[in-house]
Amino acid sequence: MSMTTTQPPVPGPETGSAENNLTSGALPNRFPLVLLVASGMVVAGVLAAFSSFGVVLWALLTGVAYTVIVVTASVRIEGRRKATDRLVTALVYSAFLLAMAPLVSLLYTVAGYGIDRFDWYFLTVSMNGVLPSMDAGGVYHAIVGTLAITGMATLISVPIGVLTAVYLVEYAQGRLKKVITFFVDVMTGIPSIVAGLFVVALWMMLFGPGNTNGAAGAISLAVLMIPVVVRSSEEMLRLVPRDLREASYALGVPKWRTITKVVLPTSAAGLTTGIMLAIARVIGETAPLVLTAGSSAVSINWNLFDGQMMSLPVFIYSQFRMGGTVNYERAWAAALTLVLTVMLLFILARVIGRLFAPKSR
Repeated sequence: MSMTTTQPPVPGPETGSAENNLTSGALPNRFPLVLLVASGMVVAGVLAAFSSFGVVLWALLTGVAYTVIVVTASVRIEGRRKATDRLVTALVYSAFLLAMAPLVSLLYTVAGYGIDRFDWYFLTVSMNGVLPSMDAGGVYHAIVGTLAITGMATLISVPIGVLTAVYLVEYAQGRLKKVITFFVDVMTGIPSIVAGLFVVALWMMLFGPGNTNGAAGAISLAVLMIPVVVRSSEEMLRLVPRDLREASYALGVPKWRTITKVVLPTSAAGLTTGIMLAIARVIGETAPLVLTAGSSAVSINWNLFDGQMMSLPVFIYSQFRMGGTVNYERAWAAALTLVLTVMLLFILARVIGRLFAPKSR
């Protein structure tokens, strides 16, 4: 009996070409980066030659040139499939840069105009006894007012918002849940000046007309913060796996203790982020504070319940309204102070979130 061996088929022209189309022909790994840098340099040279250089126009033309060249090169070398992938990737990165452009432009503008007067003296003195035309004074009283008013608003809104979110996720059912959710959504869209007018009317009923102070401003900011805290906290609590709750119930742990020991610690990082978003939402509000906390305070006031209290947004508004080079410089420096304050609060929130987040091994 003879044994016959079957030889593997020799790849023909069609098989070989199919394999080459999938495995051969690839752009170098550093080609996109080199192309992006080269495109930026060429576009910058062309715009400079025509005396029309601008950051926004330069970024736009650089992105277009890079996308066209990289897709064309990819079609010729790598094939249509890889070229499509590179096109989508370029569009995604372009969308990200387009979204970041306003933020970068804002930070650059505020830092550029505010850095001239931003120093230790500006941060540690108030405007008490300083005339608008004098080249003196600082923003310390506004920093104190901002921290005090925002702190009180946070103490009011965070417990109410988080407990409301816990109720909606863990307890509420039926029509009552829909009603609460509806009113929270409505409150999210309330204009800030309406919240200020509401508190002004409330204060007039309780204490009479003209009685403005920092506590009134804090309550108006709390009205704006509560719906943001509720919605963000609700979403974070819903992300906690149901298995963790069921495991706790299986061990005989009551529901309230499961919420405090399992649900809230697990979502601590997300809750902290939501609270910080709510603070960032209100720390720059001007209209409600002009109506409730006043706009003419020039001295340092630590008492939220006694007299008017200045805040950074209101200080910026009042300085721009008065006009003049010195006042404009103070306004830009105060704007830079406000931006840095928000950044420091976000860093602090990240640290707190890491400390209270469940430890993982």
